[in-house]
Amino acid sequence: MTDRAGADRERNDAADADGDTTMPTDSTTETGAPTREPSDDEGSAVDRLRTTLNYAVLGGLLLLAAISAVQLYLAVGRTISTFVVYEYRAPLMVAFNLAVLLLAALGISLQLRRLSGSEEE
Repeated sequence: MTDRAGADRERNDAADADGDTTMPTDSTTETGAPTREPSDDEGSAVDRLRTTLNYAVLGGLLLLAAISAVQLYLAVGRTISTFVVYEYRAPLMVAFNLAVLLLAALGISLQLRRLSGSEEE
């Protein structure tokens, strides 16, 4: 055994003899190695990384929404002009564009809530 393990055992035996049942304040693993808790700097670095990744996800979602909206608009426009009678083309295009816009707004608002921290965990 190491000197540290012997000192811990002696401290525990002395505490038991005094009637003190509290455990020693330093924490160790089963192998006797001390455990290390993360410092405040490490916690804030993780928070900064998480925030940066959330902003990257938001930017990616915005870019994806813009590209998809343009491609879908062009494809649906061609499909509507091929299969839909002239009188119904404009209302159908409006409905489609509104659906795409609402879905993109939903994704963006969910990501902004996550970034602002108002989402309950």
